[in-house]
Amino acid sequence: MQLSLIGYYSDFVVYPLAIALLGVAGLIEAGEESAPEWIGTVLICLGLWTLIEYVLHRFVLHHVPYIRDLHDRHHVEERSPVGTPTWLSLGVHALIALPVWMVSGFATASAVSCGLMLGYLWYVSVHHMIHHWHPAHPSYLYTLKRRHAVHHHIDDNANFGVTSLLWDRIFGTARL
Repeated sequence: MQLSLIGYYSDFVVYPLAIALLGVAGLIEAGEESAPEWIGTVLICLGLWTLIEYVLHRFVLHHVPYIRDLHDRHHVEERSPVGTPTWLSLGVHALIALPVWMVSGFATASAVSCGLMLGYLWYVSVHHMIHHWHPAHPSYLYTLKRRHAVHHHIDDNANFGVTSLLWDRIFGTARL
């Protein structure tokens, strides 16, 4: 959806703050003995984000009617501030965190949230960079930008991963 510039850039302020606060609170709750497990959960969920990103992009942004229309606008107006409002993405993170908290406690929920939020922040950062920066060849960012350009302009049934090539390769949707 069309965002104001403040709305567009708010993820770059809100998510680092949320991750830092949840990280400190979660590590305090986990305690010194459980800190390695907490960090491991963050890393697993950060990796899991890449699959979530792929699935959301391929099956939600390209197939759910209203959402597809909003996403199609991004394909046409690549440099405009079109995206997910921070309040909405935070709400989705909360819907994931609350059941985890109820079942496994705050420490685990904070680790899951930190991992997924780090992944989401990485996604919005990379997505912004590939649309607004001019990365040098042969950098990883250049490769991601090239693949994303194929997705936008040549084959929108390919290259659904924005931050990673992995899932497109596994599911046979990688194109260059």
